[in-house]
Amino acid sequence: MRLDKYLKVSRIIKRRTIANEACDAGRVSVNGRVVKASYDVSVGDVIEVTFGNRTMKAEVLSVAETVKKEAAADMYKEL
Repeated sequence: MRLDKYLKVSRIIKRRTIANEACDAGRVSVNGRVVKASYDVSVGDVIEVTFGNRTMKAEVLSVAETVKKEAAADMYKEL
């Protein structure tokens, strides 16, 4: 699954366009590497997203095309 779509489905970032812009601006890295929105996310990847002066680090636990709002937090584990 594309990185921008994963960020939206897991509800780390609210909208896919915002996730895409964050990737283009270099504010998203996976496994220590700044990546584009088209990066293919897999289980075990560590995603780091910078929001202003705050950084959020999460490990991918599952990848699913669609999930309910309540189950979205189960897709990743905050580090």
